[in-house]
Amino acid sequence: MTQATQHQTQQTSATFKALKCKECGTEYEPQAIHVCEECFGPLEVSYDYDALRRHVTRETIQAGPNSIWRYRPFLPVMTDNPIDVGTGMTPLVKSNRLARRLGLKNLYIKNDAVNMPTLSFKDRVVSVALTRAKELGFSTVSCASTGNLANSTAAIAAHAGLDCCVFIPADLEAGKVLGTLIYSPTVMAVEGNYDQVNRLCCEVANTHGWGFVNINLRPYYSEGSKTLGYEVAEQLGWKLPDHIVAPLASGSLFTKIYKGFQEFIQVGLVDDKKVRFSGAQAEGCSPIAQAFREGRDFVTPVKPNTIAKSIAIGNPADGVYAVDIAQKTGGNIESVSDAEIVEGMKLLAETEGIFTETAGGTTIAVLKKLVEAGKIDPDETTVVYITGNGLKTQEAIQGYIGEPLTIEPKLDSFERALERSHTLDRLEWQQVLI
Repeated sequence: MTQATQHQTQQTSATFKALKCKECGTEYEPQAIHVCEECFGPLEVSYDYDALRRHVTRETIQAGPNSIWRYRPFLPVMTDNPIDVGTGMTPLVKSNRLARRLGLKNLYIKNDAVNMPTLSFKDRVVSVALTRAKELGFSTVSCASTGNLANSTAAIAAHAGLDCCVFIPADLEAGKVLGTLIYSPTVMAVEGNYDQVNRLCCEVANTHGWGFVNINLRPYYSEGSKTLGYEVAEQLGWKLPDHIVAPLASGSLFTKIYKGFQEFIQVGLVDDKKVRFSGAQAEGCSPIAQAFREGRDFVTPVKPNTIAKSIAIGNPADGVYAVDIAQKTGGNIESVSDAEIVEGMKLLAETEGIFTETAGGTTIAVLKKLVEAGKIDPDETTVVYITGNGLKTQEAIQGYIGEPLTIEPKLDSFERALERSHTLDRLEWQQVLI
């Protein structure tokens, strides 16, 4: 890595120690690498939990900034001045109307549809990755993305003064393309699906020496997702939930929420408790759900074909680990159709006033499916993770929602339109009853 060579030998901070292979346990210096040289397994950041236990308390966390960086000792950066654009500490909403609709008593919605600065959970992972990228000496950063990650990388790179080039599938939703271009990065629209984009990016990373957040910087990048676990525990009054439901794309988010809960247990910030982990996929791209359903310990790649493009990863890097977590915690992994995804988006919006993208629609639809199958106890505390904003995927619901009633600027025109709307409402309810 030409831009990072002189920086990669620097010493780590007191809390993170090394990169460690998740398969064989081989340890490496915390450089810009992501694959084990011995067994080709993925590398993950390891920490000095004794030091964390001695120095981190609930009080020191609460005294920190109102962002993910209140958890800085648990994140793989050395600086005390990380890239902080207000990412994190998003609302944990106690659901009332959606909970009643589903028959649940203790349902919470972790709403990253309002995360800063680009309205998705990807702002968390990118904030960590680019902070580490600067520490490693990179001046150009990049990513392979289904949309949200490109938005986050471009925005946070602009804030940090880093050059940026992102790679996306050419058929991406217009809102996500616009939401990247506004920050003036170089955008490469690749004629292929995400997995093809990712393979190209691996080649570029090896030849150009750039910092790819989800390739050579992936061990650091993925740690940012742990903050979704930390925040939920803190927002629940330093307690863990009974059950979580989250979307599955690569599987990384799922595994890192799990790691976040385990770390808080290990250092004594929350009481030990078994949390059930359930995952959500679209039927048109559900390799992890298929492996779980068939009881396999491997994931067979698929070709994506779904409106849920943000989670359409046919060859998920952390799929086997997600299956393992669901199995050992007594959770489930389910998939839903595109029609159910749209209904999930509409259901969340009309009950809780939260407009989510297709990934969130998938998660809500799977939540509903699990409840109807008796796989969620109505009394248990369940947290459902909403990871992106619906304004980014408007195409998915066009033609499935109502239209404005056009009227003249006259009272009688308004009255006629109001009566029409009431008639339409009655017809819709009759259809529901049928």
